[in-house]
Amino acid sequence: MSQVDFAKDYLREANLRLKTADHALNEKAHAYCVRQCQEAIELGLKAALRLIGIDYPKWHDVGIVLVRAKERFPQWFQLLIPQMESISKLLAAQRESAMYGIELHKRHPSSLFTEQNAQESLRDAKFCVENVEKLLETILNPDEIKPERSPE
Repeated sequence: MSQVDFAKDYLREANLRLKTADHALNEKAHAYCVRQCQEAIELGLKAALRLIGIDYPKWHDVGIVLVRAKERFPQWFQLLIPQMESISKLLAAQRESAMYGIELHKRHPSSLFTEQNAQESLRDAKFCVENVEKLLETILNPDEIKPERSPE
């Protein structure tokens, strides 16, 4: 399997998680939505690293690896890396509490996340995954120029 094949598969999995996150948001399962968004971002960013031939570390937040490899990406993607790193860091920090809550404070996952948290997480996850999909298109079709997108 090539790096591109891995990236395509990771993006497919990321999109499945985005669909699940959207469904969870509609069901008011905010913590589960946040968790699925984190997984989507993780898979999306790991797909980006695969596309440039980097075998990413086996941890959840690989944003710093994107920063370190910034020069290997197209210019338009480089401009988005700080924002994607920030999003990845935030959701990776929320990963465990979105799954288990905070037992020490007797807070279950559903008590920790609001609809706004879930909506923002989904918006940010879509931003990351969509831009990695554009990166894949850029690599497969280098003659096409891709405009930037922002989650705002």
